[in-house]
Amino acid sequence: MEAFEALNQAIFLILNATSATPHWLIVAGVLIADYAIWIVPVMLVSLWLAGGDERREIAVRACFVGLLALGINQAIGIVWYHPRPFAMGIGHTFLAHAPDSSFPSDHATLLSAISFTLLCAGKRRLGLFVLLVDVAVAWARVFVGAHWPFDMIGAVIVAGAACILGSPLWRVGGIVVTTKMIALYRKVLALPIGQGWLRP
Repeated sequence: MEAFEALNQAIFLILNATSATPHWLIVAGVLIADYAIWIVPVMLVSLWLAGGDERREIAVRACFVGLLALGINQAIGIVWYHPRPFAMGIGHTFLAHAPDSSFPSDHATLLSAISFTLLCAGKRRLGLFVLLVDVAVAWARVFVGAHWPFDMIGAVIVAGAACILGSPLWRVGGIVVTTKMIALYRKVLALPIGQGWLRP
């Protein structure tokens, strides 16, 4: 365990920004670390609004897998607390963050879960796009001092586990849930759908 921690810290110090790092790169890192996650809701809402039961099922399934993965993260955080770099006085921090458990990264977990779901559903281009964003966010959150490198590896493992664990659950009730959500959407937004502003 000590060897893993030593390796984790060594890689972190290589990737972490310092006072000598160009200001524009730090700003870019902070923006990616803090705001790139918003690509997830924008993309899923767009996928839903594009219409078609298949696309909407994929959007709902991606939400389900993402929430399952984040739930696993919460359980890990309760069972095992791992301090963030700034809580241990290591490296430099350029992004304010609560001193909660670092492992695994919620941002990277959610992005990984969404990308894996899209790729498994055959949405290769969209899945690869989210995966690229995932890699950028993983780098950025280490770069600005909010996470350790191994937090990102943990995120990928949790996301993969959520995809596997969620698969049988989705087969049992996924279609039913999606059908009900589509019916609710068409009922609540009947007026804009009828006007042609939204796809039915």
